[in-house]
Amino acid sequence: MSAITLTGRLSLATLAATAERPGVSGPAVDPRALSTGIVHFGVGAFHRAHQAVYTEDAAAATGDTRWGILGVTGRSARVAEQLGPQDGLYSVLTKARDSASLRVMGSMRRVAFPGTDTEDVLRTLAAESVHLASLTITEKGYPRTLRGGLDLGNAGVAADVEALKAELSGQGTAGAARTPLGLLARGLARRYAASGAPFAVVCCDNLVSNGGVTRGLVMALAEAAGAEGMLEWLGTAVTFPSTMVDRIVPATTEANRREAEQVLGVRDEGLVVAEPFGQWVIEDNFAGPRPAWERAGATLTDDVGVFEVAKLRMLNATHSLLAYLGALRGYPTIAEAVAAGGLVEEARRLQRDDIIPTLDAPPGMDLAEYGESILDRFANPNLGHTTIQVAMDGSQKLPVRILGTVADRLSAGEVPRSGALLVAAWMVFVYRGRDANGRPLVLDDPMAEALREAAAGSEAGLADRLLAVREIFPAEVADHTEFRAAVTEAVRRLLSEVP
Repeated sequence: MSAITLTGRLSLATLAATAERPGVSGPAVDPRALSTGIVHFGVGAFHRAHQAVYTEDAAAATGDTRWGILGVTGRSARVAEQLGPQDGLYSVLTKARDSASLRVMGSMRRVAFPGTDTEDVLRTLAAESVHLASLTITEKGYPRTLRGGLDLGNAGVAADVEALKAELSGQGTAGAARTPLGLLARGLARRYAASGAPFAVVCCDNLVSNGGVTRGLVMALAEAAGAEGMLEWLGTAVTFPSTMVDRIVPATTEANRREAEQVLGVRDEGLVVAEPFGQWVIEDNFAGPRPAWERAGATLTDDVGVFEVAKLRMLNATHSLLAYLGALRGYPTIAEAVAAGGLVEEARRLQRDDIIPTLDAPPGMDLAEYGESILDRFANPNLGHTTIQVAMDGSQKLPVRILGTVADRLSAGEVPRSGALLVAAWMVFVYRGRDANGRPLVLDDPMAEALREAAAGSEAGLADRLLAVREIFPAEVADHTEFRAAVTEAVRRLLSEVP
């Protein structure tokens, strides 16, 4: 398309002109007609390309306009600053291997930043017209101890417990929330006191039994605050459905924004990029109304677990293996790592030898074919999904992506050598801090300082030092002699390959 004269930002004021442009679709519903029915915590790119799309499609399919979304940011106000001037509008740039499409989304009606808007979020959660909260706060957003309980030693958690006590005592606002779950718990307390109307909390993060995990932590917050009445209400009127989510959503680049500008005719600071594929499996366990997500292609089921474990172990573990091995070898993107034949064979070996033997296939799924479809999606060169992006937060991801597989194989009397390779690749990534070409590798991890300290020392003892980090490696994995030997050998080999 030839150069165009830009006319400002995407917004309700520019929406009509934007919708008339070739190559632009959406919104599927008039955003002005939507009332707020969902509060979403963690309004990053993934939510905007996944649950928000399903929600808008469900509204379009049914004509039900109750499901506009209040998005709640994390520690940064960045998304609020992006979408506020755009009246919540943003677009999704879907990139296949040989084509691209652009869709404007209207389901995000406004965005709140807890640092300044905590009271607004609490009022919204308490409103009887709001029926759901959903979460994509990443694995590190769930403050848990080694045993999986609420980490009351976390300063943010402790502050939120005190704020929850103030909320329950009717003393009014207690200032900005420190954690997403603390803010959610305070909102639920406000709802309990106001009406006690039924509610559902829908976790969409990559955690095993994510609904149960979220329920346990919210209940623990209420218990720590001495909220006996609220605890009873949580047990009877609030449900925590588990879910499995899948769509590759790489970081948006300035080149992506320029590409979208050429199509839209206006600037979209909230643009997100995604692959064509999407999947959402939801436990059908709702205390009150919900969007008709099944009309938008979601799967409602009584048992999410079999889907959840298959996705975490097959897709996410393979993603991590390619990310660490690819980053160490100097490949900027996952697609480039897949294109390197040796790495994709390592990924296939991980799936075939270690992961598939631990799984029960979900209904209608051939696990070997599923594995190949995953690799085909990863090979999409137009996504630009970086190895560094996938490699971040390894301390939080390894336990749910690969260590369960490792433990299952060890229990079966087998040594998971490809699983050992994945663990070793993470270790060398932490230790080396640079790729085969000498370029730095950023360690973006909530345990970064502790990991650097544990990794420091001789190459020979690297595996032993990092396996001793109990926040990551349980004793039954770390102390298994043959698995430790397999990790040590893989570390030695990788260190020789990344001088």
